[in-house]
Amino acid sequence: MIYIIRHGQTELNSNQVLQGRSDHLLNENGATQAEAAASLLADVRFDRVYSSPLIRAVQTARIVAPEHTAKIDQRLIEMDYGPYEGMKLNALAPEVITFFSDFINNPAPDGMEQLSDVVARAGEFLEDRCRTGGNILISTHAIAMKGLLEYLTPDSQGSYWSKFIGNCEIYVTEFKDGAFAIPYSLSASTV
Repeated sequence: MIYIIRHGQTELNSNQVLQGRSDHLLNENGATQAEAAASLLADVRFDRVYSSPLIRAVQTARIVAPEHTAKIDQRLIEMDYGPYEGMKLNALAPEVITFFSDFINNPAPDGMEQLSDVVARAGEFLEDRCRTGGNILISTHAIAMKGLLEYLTPDSQGSYWSKFIGNCEIYVTEFKDGAFAIPYSLSASTV
């Protein structure tokens, strides 16, 4: 099984700031969220753990799977927001508001990574690292995670882009019979 988790909360998350690739630690709440995810996955023995290089994802992986040192993979890094990184979500530039209002029909503004590139690198990661057996943990970020989910769900028609994915939310998929299964959200009732 493949478990994909978004990192725990940081101060920038709690302050509603477009964090992007800036490198911030988990805050106290984020560590608590990761501990709750670890409890949810306590019966899972991970064979491999992968993480974005950003410290919040690495910390989350360390808390959820303390017996492993996460293998860093650049393809799991958050979307590059370019000049828009660090903006407050309630004071975004008009072009970012337009992009966020309809991800499917509006390309990312100049200087920002395109969603098609996020999906391409996410898919490349999955094809390279996740076509083998065992339990795999992937610790990443909201938009990078959506890229993974879009890749895993070709018929989604972009539905994951507008879906809210909270801190330490977990999705699960499986590679079986030569294909990835459609991912599903893990909750306490499914463990």
